[in-house]
Amino acid sequence: MRVLVTGHQGYLGTVMVPVLRAAGHDVRGLDSGLFADCLLGPAPVDPPGTAMDIRDVTADQLTGFDAVVHLAALSNDPLGALAPEITHAINHHASVRLAELAKRAGVRRFLYASTCSVYGAAGDGLVAEDAPLRPLTPYAVSKVRVEDDLSRLADSGFCPVFLRNATAFGFSPRLRADIVLNNLVASAFTTGRVLVLSDGTPWRPLVHALDIAEAFTRALTAPTSAVRGAAFNVGDEQNNVTVAQIAGAVADVVPGAKVDITGQTGADARSYRVDFSAVRRAFPGYRAGWTVADGADELYRAYRAAGATDDDFRLRYTRLARLRNLQADAVVDAELRPHRRDAEGAGAPGAAVARAAAGGSRVRSA
Repeated sequence: MRVLVTGHQGYLGTVMVPVLRAAGHDVRGLDSGLFADCLLGPAPVDPPGTAMDIRDVTADQLTGFDAVVHLAALSNDPLGALAPEITHAINHHASVRLAELAKRAGVRRFLYASTCSVYGAAGDGLVAEDAPLRPLTPYAVSKVRVEDDLSRLADSGFCPVFLRNATAFGFSPRLRADIVLNNLVASAFTTGRVLVLSDGTPWRPLVHALDIAEAFTRALTAPTSAVRGAAFNVGDEQNNVTVAQIAGAVADVVPGAKVDITGQTGADARSYRVDFSAVRRAFPGYRAGWTVADGADELYRAYRAAGATDDDFRLRYTRLARLRNLQADAVVDAELRPHRRDAEGAGAPGAAVARAAAGGSRVRSA
């Protein structure tokens, strides 16, 4: 199958591409390049790709693909709260436009990276895919809107599938440190404190990046009748854990680390436990096998091997700080588009990002 992966140079895309290739797919990428050099360790071997903002894709660029795996997005709540209008422009409107163009170009399957955060404040009971959606942030709202709009595109020739990923964790050659387990291991590694700013009580479902990649790989070839227009929670019930439990798992792995739950931000309204049985029924043999403890150990070993620093975690591997740096260095404008003088050159966005990284960063906190 010929597959286009948007966001192939991101945290999840960098993990997913080798899994798709190993399954025998012909993979191509499309990415703005803004996070391409957020590397922890050696650079990965990327597939052939196009440097482009998803807001600018044309139908011609989608012709000849059997499937699109759509990962590209502004990918967390702090970013969405900072600029909700840009979040909706990229995450909602550009995603729907991409799907419409894909359908017009003859793409038959469209896998959309949604999120379990669409359930919002769901309480202590397990929520399945038919539970009420209560998104609490612009990021989660944008995901719900895309699911609604793409559902209306489904027909005998076009198969959208919504994979509602639990909160990701684990090593990627292009790291993110602003997701809960990755962040807490970074805190423990650099300071000896597993620093939790909330009261530690919210429930979170977690899933390793490799388990996400495996779910997407299976969704590409699952029978159309089983997945067309359907949503699937991606994760495993064993990883429904409280933030305090995540912190404890980190302290068990990082030598000398102590849990410090400050409670300074109070209780977090986002709390939900998730039922993942539907994805196992749809994809026989699939199981998200990585535990939180496994991920904490993997991350600690990777951080130690790379000699990662506090500045690395706060600036390079934190999305909000990273984008602020790119704006301060005039790589991107207020709408997160590459400035015209960069866009006119060959390999524009990636080259501009590399220059900005080489020149240093001016923002010192996220």
